[in-house]
Parts: sequence; structure tokens; C-alpha cells
Amino acid sequence: MVHLLRRLGSHWKRSLPEPLLLQISPATSTATAASPSYHLLSLLKQCSNLKHLHQTHCFMLSRGLDQDNILLSRFIDACSSLGFSHYCLSIFTRHKNPPDIYLFNTIIKALSNSEFSILSIRIYNRILACGLRFDSYTLPFALNAVVRLLAIHVGRQIHGQAIGTGLVCDVHVVTALIQMYSSFGCISEARQLFDGACFRDVAFWNAMVAGYAKLGDVDNARHLFEQMPERNVISWTAVISGYAQMDRPNEAISIFRRMQLEEVEPDEIAMLASLSACAQLGALELGEWIHNYIDKHGLSKIVPLNNALIDMYAKSGKIEKALQVFKNMKHKSIITWTSMIDGLASHGLGREAFEMFSCMERNRIKPNEITFMAILSACNHVGWVEMGRWYFENMGTKYGIHPKIEHYGCMIDLLGRAGFLQEAQELVEGMPFEANAPIWGSLLAAARIHGDAELGERALQHLIKVEPHNSGNYTLLSNIYATQSKWNEAGIVRKAMRDTGVKKMPGGSCIEVNSEVHEFVADDKSHLQSERIYEVLWKINLQSKMAMHVRMEHVEMLESNKESGYILNSICV
Repeated sequence: MVHLLRRLGSHWKRSLPEPLLLQISPATSTATAASPSYHLLSLLKQCSNLKHLHQTHCFMLSRGLDQDNILLSRFIDACSSLGFSHYCLSIFTRHKNPPDIYLFNTIIKALSNSEFSILSIRIYNRILACGLRFDSYTLPFALNAVVRLLAIHVGRQIHGQAIGTGLVCDVHVVTALIQMYSSFGCISEARQLFDGACFRDVAFWNAMVAGYAKLGDVDNARHLFEQMPERNVISWTAVISGYAQMDRPNEAISIFRRMQLEEVEPDEIAMLASLSACAQLGALELGEWIHNYIDKHGLSKIVPLNNALIDMYAKSGKIEKALQVFKNMKHKSIITWTSMIDGLASHGLGREAFEMFSCMERNRIKPNEITFMAILSACNHVGWVEMGRWYFENMGTKYGIHPKIEHYGCMIDLLGRAGFLQEAQELVEGMPFEANAPIWGSLLAAARIHGDAELGERALQHLIKVEPHNSGNYTLLSNIYATQSKWNEAGIVRKAMRDTGVKKMPGGSCIEVNSEVHEFVADDKSHLQSERIYEVLWKINLQSKMAMHVRMEHVEMLESNKESGYILNSICV
């Protein structure tokens, strides 16, 4: 702590060449000399670090301004906005005058989203004991602490107090209650409050829409969204994020495009969700539009947006543009480095991925669990088994990260693809987790690559238990038998698939045309231009057959000419 304070002190000296109080212009000082409170508010607007706060606090103490609850509340709010919640608590506990409801609300708000959130509930409980009454700000601030503490029983008690005091009729209080119940998954209680409210503003609607979206019920979220009499950027963002979260990228992009048409400026979260959807679909044109929007509006310094751009470009096949975004970033997080390593690995650039990892270590960035998944994936893409073994075995000893089931899955997949089937099976048997569907799926795929029917049978037996309706598992084992000409066994697998009611999932693909993503599924005719599409496909198929026929005739002629030449040569000899 002492070392940290020294570092902070040196930072303050560099960032503050003159004391804060001396930076106020003479005109301002003259104008506010008769009004210390106005002078204080001017200082609070300039505070940007702890030293500024200390100077301002001294200014308050020397003039007795700390005895004014409203001015003290403003000071505590400034401390909170800069992240110094411990300082807020210290000031409040040393305050001698009885707090009013305004000061109580300010300290509850300041502590509710900090490590002292439990204290905000204790302070909340003091309000009635002091002979004061809650107002429409008190309960929402306390409910923020309830969510952070995961204390729904406290939230229900506050709900009861809202009913007892009549504040349950206040739209801000009901909005906070809806958010609280939604956070705990109690969506029916949240909806009951929503349906019973008389007055609904846009924030109230947003709370219910976001509640459904966060729980994955995007259809109900969309239904409410369409009924909203008024929407703002938060309304659009909630639905876009909900679709992206539930792996429904087409709908996410569709809503984002509607948002553009209605000239609603997207916020950071909307762009993050939309870039995630673009990455899933490979919707490069929309991703580039968002990138241009970020640059145009001066948002290129926001690290999460750059991380999303790197991921989008890498998954859309533009690894050079991903590298360009990476190189232009002045500040990089561990997610930045991991996204770039993963992108290089997925493009088969294993050597470059490892160079990026080494560069990350030279920059003293500590890898996390996801980084090691990217590294093991890089080993898998280029088939570096020994390198994969080394990283897997040294995760705990060198980097202090204990392998999770996902890391075992990466390593098992690496060994299986490389043909180390016995080692892969031993790793499955020895790991401290029960093998899940992806792990057994990796073994089944490895059995398919290397023609190991026995391993394939074993893997399928386990897969039937964990994902009985996945047709791909049956198909893989059937193909293993087919490649070994075991037609009877292949038929038995197909019959078992039919008997259990497992249907083969049709294949699908996406294509982006004129900034619009079109999705196609085998034998699907729901597209508006399906007749024209099938007509073109029929012509392509016909031309392919004709080309194949011509090629076969050409090959037969060559074979015939070779044979004739052989006969002529024999006669000549």
C-alpha cells in the first residue's frame, strides 16, 4: 500500500505542476470571494485525482463548509465519481451534524456499487431510526446494493417498505424494483409490477425489455419493444444485445439497421453487440461501416470497441485489417492480445500467434485462461503437439493458471487430430472433470480421421447420453464404418438414428450482398427470390455436369490415344 501511495504521489506531481487552488483565474477568485460555496463547486468541477480532493477538502474545512449537508453531499458525490468510495465513507462517518435525507441518499448511492455495498444497506437502515422518511431516490440506490450483494431477501423487504410508504406508485422506484427482480431471474414478479403501473416512461419500458433480454427471452423483449410508444438508444441496444447474446445474429443486425434508418445514434454497447453479430455472420460491410462510424465520432480510443473490431475482422477473413487495428491501439488489454492471438491461430498463422504471445509477455501482460485456450488452439491449427504439451503442462507451474475443462478439451482435440489417440484417451480418463459433449465429440472426430471404429463407438455411446438428438455424431460413426467397408455396421447406426427419432440437421450458409445478410438452409424455399435462386442453381448444376461429361470424354480419348500409341510402338519393335 505504501509503495502504491508513493507511485500515486509521483503521478500527482507529474500531472499537477501547480496546486489546484492556484489554477483558478483571478477573475473567478474575485467573483466568488464573497461566496465560498460557489468557489467550492468550481473546485469540485476541476477535481480529477485524490490530491485534488484533498486540497478541496482542506478548503471546505478551513471555511466550515463541511457542516453544510448539501455541500458535503456534493463533495462525496465527486469522490464517488472518481472511484474513491473509501474516502466517501471516511468523510461521512466523521461528519458530526445529523445527516438529512439528501446526504443519506448521496452516501448510499456512493457505496452501493463499491466494495462497501453492505455498509450502504446498514446506512439505509439508519434513516428511519433518525426520524427521516425515504424518498423516491433512497430506494433505487439501496436496490443497487441489493443486486451487487445478491441479497434478494433484502430486496423483498425494501419492496415491502415501498408499499408501506406509498413509494411503490413512483415510477422511478418501480423501475428499480423491476431491474432488481430481473437481475435475480424473477421475471414474473417484474412483469407483475410492470403490468400494474399506471404511469410508464421510456426508462420504465427499457427496464422490462432489458429484463427479458438478459434472461434470454428475446421474443418477449422484442414484443414489448414493438409496443413502446417512445424509444431511445437504450431500448434499441437492449434488443440488439439480447439477440447477439442468444446467438441470433441475423435479428441483431436487422434491428441495428432499423436503428440506422430511424437515425438513432448507436451507443458503445449497441456497437459491441452488432460487431459480435457481424463476426458470427461474417458481415464485413456492416462491420466496416461501424468501424468508420467509430473513427468519425472519435471513439477509436475505446479499448472494448477495438477488441470487437479485431475479432470481427479476424472472423471475416481480414486478418490484415485486424492487425492494423491492433497496431494502431495505444492501450491494449489482455483481451486485445488474446483476440489477436486467437485470430492469427484461426488463420493458420501459428508461428505469428506465438510471436504475438511472446511480445505480450515482453510487455509484461499476464496471460489469462482464455489466452491459453487461444495458444492451444494455435498449436492445434499448425499441429504442434510438443509445443501444446509444454504450454498445457506449464500453465499451473509457470503461469499460476490451473487448466479447466476447456483447456483439457483443446489438448484432447490437438492429440486426437495428430493421431495420439491413446494419449488423448488417457487424458480424458485422468482429468479432474467429467468429460462433456465437446470432448467426446473431439474423440469421435479423431476416430473418423484415423479410422478407429472402436474409439468411435465408445465416444458415440457417451455422446448419446449427453446430446441424444445431435445427428452429426451418428453420421460420423456411420462414415467411419463406411470407409472400412463395414456396411452392415453403418446400416445399424443409421437404423438406430431413425429408431430414436433423430433427424439430420440440414446444412446452412450465409452470404452478404449489398450490406444485407442472406441465410440459406438446404431445401429451404422461404427466401423471397427462392425461385430465381433455384433456377440459377439448376443452370450451374447442368453446366457442371456438361463440363464433367466433356472432361470424361477427353480423358477417354487420351487413354485411347495412349493405348493406340502402345500398339503402334509394339508393331514397330
